[in-house]
Amino acid sequence: MAFMRPLGDTGLTVSALGLGTVKIGRDRGVKYPSAFTIPDDQAVIALLARARDLGINLIDTAPAYGRSEERLGQLLSDRRAWVIVSKVGEEFDHGESHFNFTPEHARASVERSLSRLRTDYLDCVLVHSDGNDLDVLRQGTLEVLEEMKKEGKIRATGMSTKTVEGGLATLARTDLAMVTYNLEQRDERPVIDYAAAHGKGILIKKAFASGHLDPGHPDPVQASLDLILGTAGVGAVIAGTVNPDHLQENVAKARRACGESGGFGAGR
Repeated sequence: MAFMRPLGDTGLTVSALGLGTVKIGRDRGVKYPSAFTIPDDQAVIALLARARDLGINLIDTAPAYGRSEERLGQLLSDRRAWVIVSKVGEEFDHGESHFNFTPEHARASVERSLSRLRTDYLDCVLVHSDGNDLDVLRQGTLEVLEEMKKEGKIRATGMSTKTVEGGLATLARTDLAMVTYNLEQRDERPVIDYAAAHGKGILIKKAFASGHLDPGHPDPVQASLDLILGTAGVGAVIAGTVNPDHLQENVAKARRACGESGGFGAGR
C-alpha cells in the first residue's frame, strides 16, 4: 500500500502519516509520558515545512487543542496543499474539557474554525465524542455537519469515536471515523473492517498509545505502524510531535510500513 492513499470514497488523498497539532496549542490536560514546551512561531513554521518536505499533506486539529487552529491559520502557507481535519463538540477551557453536541454549537464551532484557520472550507470535520457515542449520534450534530457539507464548507464528515458500536453507527451515516488502533488496543478493528467493505474512511488516533507502547519491544513504533498501515481500510495515522527529527523518523517508519524504501520524496 502506498504512502499516499485514498481516504475511503471521500475523494481526498492523504499521506499515511498525518501531523497531529495538539502540542502547538495546548500543554495542559494531556496524557503524554514526558513534558514538552509549546513551540514558538518559527519552530512551528519549520515543523510544517519539514512535514511538507517529507510528503505529509494531512493535518489534524480541534477547538479543544487550545490555540492550535488559530496558530495554524496564521502560520500555514499554501492552504490548498493541505488536507485539514478539525472537530466539533469538545471545548477546553481553564484546564478542563467540556462538551456540547447541540446543532447550534456545531454550526457555530465550524464557523469559528473556518475563521481561525483562515479558510473557506474544511476537508474533514469530526464530532469529538465524549465516549457516549450512540447518545452523541442522537443529538443532531451530524445533521448540521451534513448541511454544511452541502453548503460547501465541509468536504467530509464523521466522528472520532470510542466504541465499536459508535464507530459502526457513524460509518453507516457519514464518510469516515477516527478510531483507536495499536499494538495494545485492537478492539475497534471491526470498525476498520466495515470501512474497508463499504468504502468509508478511517483515521487512526493513539497509534503509539500516547507514548505508552511496550518499552520492551525492540521498535514498538515500527511494529505499530506495520500493523496499522498494513490493515485494509486504514487511510492514515495521526501522530503528534513538535520535533522535526522525530517526525522524520516516523515518516521513514510509515513509508517502510507501506512497503516503500529509499528517499523521502516530497510526494506532493
